[in-house]
Amino acid sequence: MTDADDRDVPRPDAQLHFGVFFQGVNHWTVWSDPASGSQIDPATFRRVAQTAERGLFDAFFLGEGLRLREVDGRIHELDVAGRPDAITQLSALAAVTDRIGLVSTSNTTYNEPADLARRLAGLDLLSQGRAGWNVVTTDNAWTGANFRRGGYLDHADRYRRAELFLNAARAIWDGWADDAPAPSAGARSWAAPGAVRRVRVRDEQFDLDLAPLLPRSPQGHPVIFQAGDSAEGRDFAARNADVVFSAHGDDFDDALAFAEDLRRRLRAAGRPEDDLRILPGTQIIIGATEEEAREKARWIRLQQVTPATALQITGLMWGIDLSDRDADGPLPAEDPVAVENTGAFGTRRVAAPHAAVATWRAKAEANGWSLRETVIALGPQWGHVGTPAGLAEKFARFVRHGALDGFNLSPYLVPDGLDDVVDLLIPELQERGVYRTAYTGTTLREHLGLREPLTHRAAAPPRAG
Repeated sequence: MTDADDRDVPRPDAQLHFGVFFQGVNHWTVWSDPASGSQIDPATFRRVAQTAERGLFDAFFLGEGLRLREVDGRIHELDVAGRPDAITQLSALAAVTDRIGLVSTSNTTYNEPADLARRLAGLDLLSQGRAGWNVVTTDNAWTGANFRRGGYLDHADRYRRAELFLNAARAIWDGWADDAPAPSAGARSWAAPGAVRRVRVRDEQFDLDLAPLLPRSPQGHPVIFQAGDSAEGRDFAARNADVVFSAHGDDFDDALAFAEDLRRRLRAAGRPEDDLRILPGTQIIIGATEEEAREKARWIRLQQVTPATALQITGLMWGIDLSDRDADGPLPAEDPVAVENTGAFGTRRVAAPHAAVATWRAKAEANGWSLRETVIALGPQWGHVGTPAGLAEKFARFVRHGALDGFNLSPYLVPDGLDDVVDLLIPELQERGVYRTAYTGTTLREHLGLREPLTHRAAAPPRAG
């Protein structure tokens, strides 16, 4: 990048941030590959986290599943996997890592603030300030049945509960003064008198009266992540989040539009427009040449969309069971069936199935595609494919023009799917000055260059990052 180019770039010194998103088994993660590790063996989690830390990643990020996925009442056997509780799993990883952040996806609909705030504070203390919380909500009866609640929250109400939940959690985390623990063994008491304040919360969701159990970590609060993409979700993020985990990271113009929308919402919420980090989820596939990268991506896509997976995805669109069909044959001749949205994995996610089916049929006929080839070509597409140098140039443009701050990477293979990124891509990013060459802080908040927690604000300047 030349000096003239630098003058045209709004954020010439911006740094790219990486997290790794460990999803567990799904059709994007190729569990059937001989090189794939166990999805429940602690060694798999450890290997992924330590590789990411070797690559100076900001965070190891866990999804959450509160119920096994089902289709029409049957367990979805293509991706069944056990998964330990996220905070338990991350606490184990805290002992075998030193710097990388540890982010738990934890639900505000099916938890309670006094318990979850304590467990997150425990992770934050055990990791010495590396914890994060991805605040998610769920309103459907399908998941709620596991908790004997049902779908008792409307879409907007779940964000109201989430905000009240987060307010209560922050009050609990702020219940200890910074200097509460005794500075020496000669002190009169372990905690300074009055240093622990009772927390009393009474609102439409919660009725709490407690003395918080734990002091704050070096970063003050766990870093707050949020992944909602609706208008309510974006407003919630603008008022409350430190990081947004978005779906807008593949196309530059789409990513920039999303970032600009969030910045408008931040200003409306009275926050600086640089107060939020945007880390879209993505996959990265690397080859020595562009053609090699494209060929590798085609091979990976074939592994991701197996015949059984292709039939399942097509069945969700048509609303019928296609498990006995030939994935290498044509698309179904039947008309699609409108199916009620249950909130389960079996949700028919196509708002207008007849129009979508007509498009699939026209494209398949024009190109001579089989059912499976149609799913591969027209199903969900995401990720970046290219050479290390080409991807480094591309990502530098994204981050230095303010379209995003980095990515949460979902490797197509675990535990070794990050190796190409760490060994090949990151050196190219570092050469361009767009990626750190060493950790400069110890906490997740420092890695991300975030200000103090929102409840601690006194016009604190952002940290470098």
